[in-house]
Amino acid sequence: MKKLTAFFLSFALASGLFACVSQAAETEDQSGAEDGNSSSSVVYMTEDISPEGLMAVYEALGVELTGDNIAVKLSTGEPPASNYLDPDLIRDLVERVDGTIVECNTAYGGSRSETAMHYQVAEDHGFTDLGKGFVIMDEEDSMIIPVEGGQRLSENYVGAHFGDFDGFLVLSHFKGHAMAGFGGAIKNISIGIGSQEGKCLIHTAGNSHTSPWGGDQDAFLESMADAGKSVVDYLDGNILFVNVMNRLSIDCDCDGNPAEPDIHDIGILASTDPVALDQACLDLIYQAEGNESFVRRVEGQHGAHVLEAGEAIGLGSRTYQLENIDG
Repeated sequence: MKKLTAFFLSFALASGLFACVSQAAETEDQSGAEDGNSSSSVVYMTEDISPEGLMAVYEALGVELTGDNIAVKLSTGEPPASNYLDPDLIRDLVERVDGTIVECNTAYGGSRSETAMHYQVAEDHGFTDLGKGFVIMDEEDSMIIPVEGGQRLSENYVGAHFGDFDGFLVLSHFKGHAMAGFGGAIKNISIGIGSQEGKCLIHTAGNSHTSPWGGDQDAFLESMADAGKSVVDYLDGNILFVNVMNRLSIDCDCDGNPAEPDIHDIGILASTDPVALDQACLDLIYQAEGNESFVRRVEGQHGAHVLEAGEAIGLGSRTYQLENIDG
């Protein structure tokens, strides 16, 4: 089966467009099709990791964010040496959408757990002079938004300034993660947009407002999907997703001393569907040379379960078409 999956992915990258069912998703997608859930989303890809490539894959979406106040959600990166997105890579796109860079404080300590320190990190890492500037969304308080049809959560606590924005461009550095297995679009709109209180609730499946520790793993992943859906629902679809697949460490940008990558840079992917986008990135990881440590990290944390949970509640589809825009 691995050889068959590898054949389909290789064919996809060569031909530019195909319907993909990943190795990790195959069984669940077949059962989903039996239930009538066989919709497919488009994921666009370029291997050109540059400002021009980023702009091209964004424009391939053929959708513009609407409203006067557009947020650009990313990770500011934990000092001293994390793998956050290069401001020079994203500058042109941030200006294109006339965006404000946004983040929330962390719930685990470190240099970004307090607002003043976090603003300093954002400045040090070059994010405060992009677009309309930089805002920590939970610098004052939380905003509660409903979760419709969630498996674990009925409400989601996001940064209070979340409501100031009409739409979101979600720029994610795709990478491994010590707790979630991997981090991409879904993590960026759930844990990433959650206030400190919200992060604790997601990690503990709604059981703690003050501590992120000690929750059940699958319940945590299901809560991430719930929180992500609440964000997409609140924005009524005025949200777009881009994952940058470079510096593919097994460690998150929240790790100030991440492991060096074993996998070569792959490209930039974009979609209107966060589940399809993360699934496509994970599939490419499974086919990459030197992926052993990354795969162990994902499978050790049951990371693909967040995709299962996201599809189950209607956040997106694990079945997708991958279109390589490079020609």
